[in-house]
Amino acid sequence: MISLKGRALKYLAAREHSRSELVRKLAPHAEDPDEIEQVLEELQRRGFLSEERFVASVIHRRAAGHGTARIRQELNLKGITAEQMRDSLASLQSSELTRAHAVWARRFGQPAQDPREQARQMRFLMARGFAGDVVRRVLKGEGNDLSDESFPTLGDENTGV
Repeated sequence: MISLKGRALKYLAAREHSRSELVRKLAPHAEDPDEIEQVLEELQRRGFLSEERFVASVIHRRAAGHGTARIRQELNLKGITAEQMRDSLASLQSSELTRAHAVWARRFGQPAQDPREQARQMRFLMARGFAGDVVRRVLKGEGNDLSDESFPTLGDENTGV
């Protein structure tokens, strides 16, 4: 039978975990919740468990395809506080337009030809967690190498945007 510490190390060897994730995963195997806390305290003291590394890991895995809002939501669900993720997410803000354009280009590759398609493209980027102003800029052709003249967009009067 694997000890709690052994289980925790097994999980951490596969990928970084937040403290709350490990509590949830270890709970069915512990007789006492204090036992879990003791194991996690020891792992944190020894440097095996780190919330900062976990935040960096999630950002590294998700940044290429998701916006800051979606990454923030995922970190919140994993038990990371706003204070713990503030600096890391602030650095993502500066690249949000570039990342949104890259996601848009991989999925669509060309500007919308009608309001319905533009709305579909907008919903896709918004669902990926990109901010509304960033989405509008991507659909207007910003964040790419093309000039505004060679990247036609629909007028705001047609889309209500």
